Formats: sequence, C-alpha cells, structure tokens
Amino acid sequence: MRIVLVGPPGAGKGTQAAFLAQNLSIPHISTGDLFRANISRQTDLGKLAKSYMDAGNLVPDEVTIGMAKDRMEQPDAENGFLLDGFPRNVSQAESLDEMLQHEGMKLDAVLDLEVPEEEVVKRIAGRRICRNDSAHVFHVSYKAPKQEGVCDVCGGELYQRDDDSEETVRKRLEVYHTQTEPIIDYYKAQGLVVTISALGKVEDVTGRAMEALQHEGDAA
Repeated sequence: MRIVLVGPPGAGKGTQAAFLAQNLSIPHISTGDLFRANISRQTDLGKLAKSYMDAGNLVPDEVTIGMAKDRMEQPDAENGFLLDGFPRNVSQAESLDEMLQHEGMKLDAVLDLEVPEEEVVKRIAGRRICRNDSAHVFHVSYKAPKQEGVCDVCGGELYQRDDDSEETVRKRLEVYHTQTEPIIDYYKAQGLVVTISALGKVEDVTGRAMEALQHEGDAA
C-alpha cells in the first residue's frame, strides 16, 4: 500500500507510522529522516537544504519533493510506502500526485489521525524531558515522575522544552490548520481519506488504523 499519514502535532504520527509500516511491511518515510539522511550523506539536495536551514529559511518545496522522490524510488519502496510529514501542503500534494502518475502509481489511502485540539495541547505541553538524558521523557498527566521535577531514572532535572510550551503548541496548530489541514479536503475529493480517532492506547489506535486500511484495501 501507498499511504500518506496526516494529523496535527501531538497526534502520535511518528509512533503510529513505525507500527503501521512494520505491520504492512513497507518503509516509513518521514521528512525528518529524509533531511537528516541527505545532509549526513552530503547529497546535492542535502547540501542545498542545509544552506537554507543554516540561513534560517524554510527549505523550498522542490528540494523536499526531490528528496521524497529519490527515497520512493529505492528498492524497498517498490511494494509501497508510508509517508509521514510529506506532503505538508496542497502544492506538495499536487506534486506528489504528478510524480506518482508519471511512474504509473497512485496512493491507496490517506490516514487522518483525529485528535481534539485541547488534547493536543495537553499532550505536548505536559511533556517533561530529563536534562541528563533526553530519552527519559515524562508527562505531568500520563506519566508523572515520583517526585515533581526529578527524573525517576537518573535523578536529573526535568524541564519543559521551549517548543513544548502551550503558546508554541497553539502556534504550531495554527500552522497545521492553515498549511497542512487543506490537504485533507484535497484528498477527500479523490475519495482517499480514512479518518480514525487517535485517542486511547497506542496499540488501540494502531488496531483501528489497520482495520480501516484493510477495509480500504478490500474496497479498492
């Protein structure tokens, strides 16, 4: 299957993408991984992306699209892929359609992870990270440390990242609503959107997603 995963920040896209890709035996292609891999390997696209990032500018769509195209042409993506973080806007979605059409391919489904806005704010703004080891992550509501502000694992100080503040989260949601959410309507017009609730346990959300995708595959 060729799937695009969409949803607001805090919907758990990265977690779900990893599980779904494993269950469907297709590669998980995330924008973040694409950028890191190209910059690390110092590809032409990676150097170009880094020049924009170093200057504090947004990387142009055509650079992101070029990286995605290169990744989707790799042998492990021959039988499908799961795109996470791309396309990010309608322009990128149109370019993806053109690219796939040129290769004689098409998307099978667009999985929309639905989460109420206040839950997104609660999920992200409640995160606390250990200063000693960023892998030690806690949450004031869902995974509270035994002692407030202290890491259970190593005793390090827990802090809230700047980009996890409520103000920043709400700004990120504004960007999502303005730039990314319109692609849902774009794909709805093609009959590709499958919407599921991203509330509840991780495995429950994965189960709902697999069931919905299976139904979509059977219908196709």
